[in-house]
Parts: sequence; structure tokens; C-alpha cells
Amino acid sequence: MKAVHFGAGNIGRGFVGLLLHEGGYEVVFSDVAAGLVDALASAESYTVHEVGAGGRDRLVTGFRAVNSASNPELVAAEVASADVVTTAVGPTVLKFIAPHVVAGLRQRPADEAPLQVMACENAIGATDLLRREMATAAGEDWSSLEGRAVFANTAVDRIVPGQPEGGGIDVTVEPFYEWAIERAPFGETPPSIPGAHFVGDLGPYIERKLFTVNTGHASTAYLGARGGAATIAEALTDERIAAGVARALEETSALLSAKHGFPAEEMTRYRETILERFRNPALPDTVQRVGRQPLRKLSRHERFIGPAAEAAERGLAVDGLLTAIGAALAFRDPEDEQAAELESLLARLSPDEFVAQVTGLDAAHPLYPRLVEVVGRATAAG
Repeated sequence: MKAVHFGAGNIGRGFVGLLLHEGGYEVVFSDVAAGLVDALASAESYTVHEVGAGGRDRLVTGFRAVNSASNPELVAAEVASADVVTTAVGPTVLKFIAPHVVAGLRQRPADEAPLQVMACENAIGATDLLRREMATAAGEDWSSLEGRAVFANTAVDRIVPGQPEGGGIDVTVEPFYEWAIERAPFGETPPSIPGAHFVGDLGPYIERKLFTVNTGHASTAYLGARGGAATIAEALTDERIAAGVARALEETSALLSAKHGFPAEEMTRYRETILERFRNPALPDTVQRVGRQPLRKLSRHERFIGPAAEAAERGLAVDGLLTAIGAALAFRDPEDEQAAELESLLARLSPDEFVAQVTGLDAAHPLYPRLVEVVGRATAAG
């Protein structure tokens, strides 16, 4: 069995690639970073170091690496003969991956078992997005190609912090992981991924992860940065910051229970597990790294505005989320392009203009006036 994985970064090697390897696949990593591709191509193995309670070292072997920028023909050939294609590149990069997968489908025999495609991104419906991008790339040929693949959305969760200097291609991760996958698209032949669980309705699991893990991680980063903390674990040792994060997650839990029927007790246990993971001192993840790309995190269907908007529509509390949003507006990182753009937008736009442009909400939405107040305070604070 063979899997082509797009994105040979830390998530790709330390999570998706690892589990594909343990499922018995030969893993072909595809990336545009020439140095990384060369390092993988010249190595016989790498180690995934799980740090924290219950963690152990896991050796990954039997992989190859291809540079999709310099050798797209080889990437297409690998996809054509693969069983599985996965991605961990970020949702905005999927449009650049799509042509490679389409090129592989063009070469794939029509009577071959369908290619199993899963985009493993921190976004709702990422595989659906990849499929749409593939349809665009294929143009008129899509009707004859789409039957050569099946597409399943996934929800993935594993904290992979910034890596230590000199670590090479080894990856440090937390022991915990979760990979939920839609069952129906695969019929009786699901991919072999140990530890993954296949579910009938993925939507609730994706939102539970996004609105708890991602919202909580970002809240800790922004509240921590404002409070002077350097790392995520350090931020949560401050009782005020920890209380602010907990308040935001209590609000997202209330929404998830109201919307999807998750029992309140289950959500309480889930939140506690997430926060305990963030407190892992063996994961030296910085608030600056986690806080990067604040404009994306403040967009309409992302980890802050998404749950806050739905909670407001239901008349649920959003004070904790608004506090975290206010901290996000104060985030500064001269090395992050979006953080610089955020600062510029706050200086140039009125609060109403900022809310409309960045969050995508219109003035009729119940959350809109409260967001305008938060932005107004951020603008006044300079």
C-alpha cells in the first residue's frame, strides 16, 4: 500500500505520516521546501518523540520524498499509483495541491480502486474544499475524473510545537492525538489508519475540536501574550489567564451542547483534557508561534467569530470569547505578516469597517455591535 502525503512539515511527519506508516503504507512526502525534501530523501528513518505522560519514541521508516515544485511529473505519477492521498499544508494552500492530485487522476486507470483523499487541516470541510479546487483545476474533464477518487472530511488533533534547534527531521509531539474520519465515502474498504475512528456524522466532531482545541489554544496565546507569558504552558500558570481561557471554552461548550447535543458532563471532561494538554511543560510552545496569522483566526467561520456568532444568535453568553478577541486585536509580532496587517487595519479603518472587513459580519447580526465595541477599545488603546 502507498500513501502520498502533501506537506512534509512537523504535522505531516509527526502525526499524519506517522500513523500512515503504522498502518502499513509506504509514505511518499511531497513538499516544495527543497532542503526538507532533500533531508528526507537522504534519510532511512526519523523519530517522533512523544513528550509528556505516557509518551514514547516512534521510529518511522519506509518513506520517500518528492519536490512538487521541481518535479511535478513525478508527484503525479506517485498519486496515480497511490491508495491514499492526505494533506497537511493549511487550507489556503489546497488550491496549489489540487492540480497535482488531478494530474495523478488523469494517469490513474479508470478501473483502479478509487483513490482515497483526505485533507487533514484545521478547517471545517477541508476535503470538500480540496475537491472543489480539484474540480476547478480539472475543468471540463472533472466529470470523467471524479469517479477515480473518493473524498472524506476529517478532524485531526495533535499538538506539534515549534521544534528544537538541531532536531533535523525528527519531530517532538504530545502523546495525545485524535483523528476522526467520515465513514460513508469508503464503503467497506476504509483506509488502514491505526487509532483513527470512523464516524457517521463528522460535523459535530470537527466543530468540537475547532471550537475547543483551536479556540482554547489561540485564547491562551493571545491572553498569554497580553499578560507577558512566553509559552502556552507558562500562560496557564497565571490564574487570571487560565480563568479567561476557561470562560471562553465554557461558552463554546454551551454552544456545542445546544447545537449538537453533547452532554454537559462530557464537554466538561473534554475541556479539562484539552487544558491539561496545554499545560504540558514538555511542550515548549510559544504564545508568539500559536498567535500567528491573527486575521485568519478572526475570520467569519474560524475559532473565535464562528462560535461567538452562533452563540449570539442563540442568546448564549459570549463575554469570554469577546475578551479573547480583544486580546487577539492587541497581538503584535513584527515577523508575522498578518499581525502587521492587523495593526495597520486597526489604524486605518473605523471599528465598523474593521468588523465588516475582517469578520465578515453585517450590521444586522446580534454579535456585530459588541464586536464594534471591542474593536473601538482596541483602537483607542493604540
